[in-house]
Amino acid sequence: MVIAETELDVKNILDNPTAARLRDLAAAMSIARETEYNNLNVQTVAVARSSKSTFIVADDCGQHSTQCISRAEYERVTALQNEYIAGRDMVVIDGYIGADPEFRTSARLLIEASNANVAAMQQLLYFDAGPHSGEPELSIIYTPNLAVDGYPDERLIVVDLDNYTTRIFNSDYFGESKKAGLRMWNKLVYDRGGLALHAGCKVIPVAGDGGEVRQRVGLIIGLSGTGKTTTTFTQQNNSLPVQDDFVAVMPDGRVYGTENGCFAKTYGLDVDNEPVIYRAVTQPESYLENVAQTPEGKVDFFDDGYTQNGRAVFPMSAVPSHPTTEVGRVDFILILNRNDNIIPAVCRLSGAQAAAYFMLGETKGTSAGGAAEAGKFLRIPGTNPFFPLLHAQQGNRFGELQDAADFEVYVMNTGRVGGGDEDERSSKVKIRHSSAVVKAIAEGTVTWERDPDFGYEIAISVPGIGDEDAHLLQPRRLYEAQGRQEEYAQIVERIRRDRVEYLESWPGLDPRIIAALG
Repeated sequence: MVIAETELDVKNILDNPTAARLRDLAAAMSIARETEYNNLNVQTVAVARSSKSTFIVADDCGQHSTQCISRAEYERVTALQNEYIAGRDMVVIDGYIGADPEFRTSARLLIEASNANVAAMQQLLYFDAGPHSGEPELSIIYTPNLAVDGYPDERLIVVDLDNYTTRIFNSDYFGESKKAGLRMWNKLVYDRGGLALHAGCKVIPVAGDGGEVRQRVGLIIGLSGTGKTTTTFTQQNNSLPVQDDFVAVMPDGRVYGTENGCFAKTYGLDVDNEPVIYRAVTQPESYLENVAQTPEGKVDFFDDGYTQNGRAVFPMSAVPSHPTTEVGRVDFILILNRNDNIIPAVCRLSGAQAAAYFMLGETKGTSAGGAAEAGKFLRIPGTNPFFPLLHAQQGNRFGELQDAADFEVYVMNTGRVGGGDEDERSSKVKIRHSSAVVKAIAEGTVTWERDPDFGYEIAISVPGIGDEDAHLLQPRRLYEAQGRQEEYAQIVERIRRDRVEYLESWPGLDPRIIAALG
């Protein structure tokens, strides 16, 4: 088999097996258990992405914001992996990232048959699974059981952008396969003049003044675990999800999706709050990863004894959804910020402010990024840790796209106001609050005023959010009512200073974006 222009010797290849065959192979794994829902739940050793073990191949790292390894080192580990593969049974999964015939990207996963669950989960996410006519544009070569000395946890994810190949060593976490293809796809989209966004996509029907119905297209940008999937799947006006994780936006505003399924966090999943996701996760075709269950197969989505980063993969066919090839142009973008101090439930950005807050990528980290990120305040440009080029290029391109396509941009806090979970003085921004905000944005029914501290607009009123929760829209009111004005002022001063310093740390970022912070 040819992968990335290299002929690989493989002991035995199972070429694009059926979903039923992959299910049988996965069920035979010692770490797989059947649940009460007749789907499989696999317990992995790696429970999150391994960012410290992820490298770009480049002798000169000046064109990348992430860590790099030399071409010579890459060739060394490639030889190790190729030699290892020669003695292993492997599975090949072919498919497409994206469904639009004019934009889709052919991809191939080659993985050890002993980790058939990863192959099965990836097959659910690819479009048009089956052999390609010709070699793939993107390749992932995955050996979960091959350790590499000298790297964190003897684990390595190495990205060769010159040949669009990612090689993965010693991680059995499915997210490494999923993100491997999407990381390389980021560069393809950028080279075509667009920008890949770590975002969900939904279409919301809205009645016009004359009774006609318009389809409003919203993108939800957010770091994993900040509510991106929840916000995408929560319904407003019978809205339909298109995509939950990555989309491309092109200069004309056109949106392209990537995946035929969803890789959803399951910790805290509740049928009353998230009925659409819950039903999809608990159907037989889905796969669970690191979700707590009893020996009898009873699943507990609230048990974090092993990890809070429990996951599920399900096909979009398991939920009512909007066709990914019929999305059209983006109308508005929501940047999620799971915060816990003075960030309002929603604020509206104008001009270069939008690119500035996109670059700030502020949020509170979750277990999806591993123990190093969980619970810590983070700034990740675009909330996209998978962009393989210079992050300043993300910010500049976002500004260019907004100028060209003229979409609206908002920041939404999906966390708390007034303090962390343990602070009794704080208030939670609940799913119903966020849903009311999304509905009002789509319908244009928010009343705005300028915030004197940050220059963006904050909401005076949002239909569906009552006076008792008005402090979620205007956090200053909460701090004033609790006699915490000085604390509020100190937070404002610190945030404004830190934001400017952060943006100035990215060489090449358009100065107008930094100046927009005021």
